Amino acid sequence: MTKSNNTKKEKTDHSIDDHSRRSFLLILWTVLGFAAVAEFTAVFIAFLTGRKSVKKYKKAEKIIELGHVDNFTVNSVTASIQGKFYLCRMKDGGFLALSSKCTHLGCTVPWKEKENKFACPCHGSTFDITGSVITSPAPRPLDIYPLNIENNIIRVDTGKIIRRDKFLTEQLVYVKKVQI
Repeated sequence: MTKSNNTKKEKTDHSIDDHSRRSFLLILWTVLGFAAVAEFTAVFIAFLTGRKSVKKYKKAEKIIELGHVDNFTVNSVTASIQGKFYLCRMKDGGFLALSSKCTHLGCTVPWKEKENKFACPCHGSTFDITGSVITSPAPRPLDIYPLNIENNIIRVDTGKIIRRDKFLTEQLVYVKKVQI
């Protein structure tokens, strides 16, 4: 008789363990299910609202002071690490602040001084010193940032990027001559 009593006792212990294990797993799967639904809902809402809400915070004015105009030689390109753009000084003395992002897929485009052009390492697009496309697949010129020269000090507003379809001489910024 003792043997059968032990067997019954073992069975009841297992049933209690199985019941608590099942309850735990049920609770765990329920919590994980709710978490998955919440994450899906958040992603879906973010998809519907777009990136406009994120851009509002990034649009804050970020003025980067680059220095005196005499520090930049004619027909040169200077990289600005903090602003992720290039300051280009043309042969006629005009300035242009070019984005360092390729207009094809957004790869960083380095300046090749020996070749006198920007060359995208990802897909082979090339751009001249004005940011105009030399070689495709880039669909349009490099974007520019607003540039201001006041008291011969160059300042670039990296908070606003200007998308363009072609280079125009009106996009160049020149040093204003002081009249006495």
